[in-house]
Amino acid sequence: MASVARIRSVVLDCPDPHALAAFYAAVAGGTPRAEDDDWVVLEVPDGPRLAFQRAEGYTAPRWPRADRDGQQFHLDFDAGPAWADVDAAHERVLALGARPLDLEDRGKRDFQVYADPAGHPFCLCRIERA
Repeated sequence: MASVARIRSVVLDCPDPHALAAFYAAVAGGTPRAEDDDWVVLEVPDGPRLAFQRAEGYTAPRWPRADRDGQQFHLDFDAGPAWADVDAAHERVLALGARPLDLEDRGKRDFQVYADPAGHPFCLCRIERA
């Protein structure tokens, strides 16, 4: 089936688009470009374009929740093939201002869940290489 359109950006609402763009630039690479005080774009190398939009009265998603007030989406990041890679990424995202949401069951699953500084969930994933 032919597509209707291509995805241009994944947009995250937040109280401070400049700060959140800087956080994700440190996590995924790229340089944030402010279009104005309320909209910042991050071209992630080899990844999707992320945009950050100021939202007055922003309320962070709650995780884990399945109802309408909970998480609406999250981002997965490939931290590498070994747990040592995930451990190193864990320390770096904490230093950048992330907070752990779920670090349990590490031996049973290949990801750990965090919240970015605005409260959006994201995962650091251990991705085995073929």
